[in-house]
Amino acid sequence: MNSGNQENLSKPKIWLLAIRPKTLPAAGAGVISGSALAFYDGGFSFWPALAALSGAILLQIGSNLANDVFDYLRGAESKERLGPMRVTQAGLLTPKEVQLGMWITFALAALLGIYLITVAGWAILLIGLTAILTAIAYTGPISDKGLGDIFVFLYFGVAAVVGTYYVQALKTSSAAWWMSLPIGLLIVNILVVNNLRDIEVDQSAGKITLAVRMGVSATRKEYLALLIISYLVLPILVRINIIPGWTLVVWLSIPFAWKVARIVLTETGRPLNAALAGTGKIALIYSILFFVGIILAKIF
Repeated sequence: MNSGNQENLSKPKIWLLAIRPKTLPAAGAGVISGSALAFYDGGFSFWPALAALSGAILLQIGSNLANDVFDYLRGAESKERLGPMRVTQAGLLTPKEVQLGMWITFALAALLGIYLITVAGWAILLIGLTAILTAIAYTGPISDKGLGDIFVFLYFGVAAVVGTYYVQALKTSSAAWWMSLPIGLLIVNILVVNNLRDIEVDQSAGKITLAVRMGVSATRKEYLALLIISYLVLPILVRINIIPGWTLVVWLSIPFAWKVARIVLTETGRPLNAALAGTGKIALIYSILFFVGIILAKIF
């Protein structure tokens, strides 16, 4: 985007760029899956489910804003970046504005957390506080040391699915724990694509992501392996009676997932932005189809 176009952007459009809406579908995948399982077990509760979904989206937005401003402040951004525009680096918002937006977003997430604490108890406080701290620390000690994959899996997989189930059913279930595996792996793949795209830029900036450590070929294999595991785990869980057979409707999304995977396996640089958005859609579609399968299982 050239400077002329940047000057014509309104404040709402600039903030829309800052929150990176294409990353937000993934934030809902774990909540949708956890809610589906709560529904199947007769524990679904609308308001806690909505609060969990809204909180997850706010935490993702806050993380995006933190990533934008803190990467800029520590000099990790460059004009050669291949990903979507960073508003702080582009001069569209000041670091102070972005940090204020970040804290407001986290404060709103905390308010939802307070509501969920009244519903489900103090365990939610631990999840919420560590999620916020992780979102802030991600830009730096976590991502720079190649630990991003682990934390993304724990918070967008385990905490999202199991936590969402818990705030509705007030207990956990083996199905919730098991379903956090494929959901977590699918969302980790968003980070895998992001780091694959940025290998050369990250190396220059001294960011030692897992992709930098492994190289292009191994990172592509990681993406494919996580994708395959996410789909193959379902029939196993069906076979051992953890989830109902109707949930295999998730496999209807395999053609789309393969289309995205082909981009990851063949492209480099900016073309991977399409795969980044596509991988987020895989996680969302997967979780929605899983909920559809749960509903069909209740009907039939």
